[in-house]
Amino acid sequence: MMAFSEMLLRVANEFVYERGKPFKGSAFGDFVRKDLVQEVKRHLVFWPYELKVKASVGAGNWAAVPWLAFFDTLITETATKGFYVVYLINAQNGSIYLSMNQGTTAVYEEFGRTRGREVLRRRAIDMRERVADHAKNFSDSPIDLGSNEDLPKGYEAGHSFGVCYKQGELDESRCLNDLQKMLAAYAALVERGGQTPSDVLAAEVGGGSIDETRRLAFSRRIERSPKVRRAVLAAKRPVCEACGLEPEKDYRYDGRPEQTPLDVHHARPLYELAEGETKRYEIPTDFLVLCPTCHRMIHKQDDPSNLSDLKKRIRFKHMREVY
Repeated sequence: MMAFSEMLLRVANEFVYERGKPFKGSAFGDFVRKDLVQEVKRHLVFWPYELKVKASVGAGNWAAVPWLAFFDTLITETATKGFYVVYLINAQNGSIYLSMNQGTTAVYEEFGRTRGREVLRRRAIDMRERVADHAKNFSDSPIDLGSNEDLPKGYEAGHSFGVCYKQGELDESRCLNDLQKMLAAYAALVERGGQTPSDVLAAEVGGGSIDETRRLAFSRRIERSPKVRRAVLAAKRPVCEACGLEPEKDYRYDGRPEQTPLDVHHARPLYELAEGETKRYEIPTDFLVLCPTCHRMIHKQDDPSNLSDLKKRIRFKHMREVY
């Protein structure tokens, strides 16, 4: 079986040749999308990160730049938006870049090509500064993907920091060591607020120290994750655990469970959210299901995990026992 680094080198060395063949039914394309992904997942099993992994050589047609990306689903599940870790390959000279990068398509759609690249460059600097303690392990030099097409130019603009492996410079030990460090930087960036400016984070959560603001903002991000919401509502009854409001009876709601007019509240105390810990949350243990009103109120408490205190404050006329 080929090592992970050897698989990356194969993509870098053979992509130009393979791109001259039909895209549909390409065995090389299957190798990149399946075998390469499975090999890196084999290593991720032993690392403290829960990530979606995807590789691409194009969608319907050959891409200018093949890539292998790692997505934190709290941020994004696609290379078109958010920020993520990615291997990008310059098919012209075989260089392989490990990069902290950003989704280009969504920025282009909002700002256009020229201004969009300026936005990506500015955000790349902000990302690098937010995790400067991790970014120092890498280079902030520009990357060159050997293409003038829009997406590669967007990847170049969106590059925050990373490492370049030229022909003959990549071995398995270095490859895996650099990837672990980059994924640690990614986890830190997610937990420190990602691309959201500090003043916006503070306004969103109501102030406090920078550490408390980051932790509370991270807790809110967990609550808003569609993946988390679906899992919590699948594991718990669709009833407000504080006031007893039951949409099926009180609102005659009969839609899909994940669209019920209830909120998912990340109830784990902020001081327990240690940066970089292996398990960020447990479903359903760390969550409460609350109506929007009770959700707002529990966040106003000194301890937003204390359901008993919230229940003591409730004086709704429709209050009833929660089974």
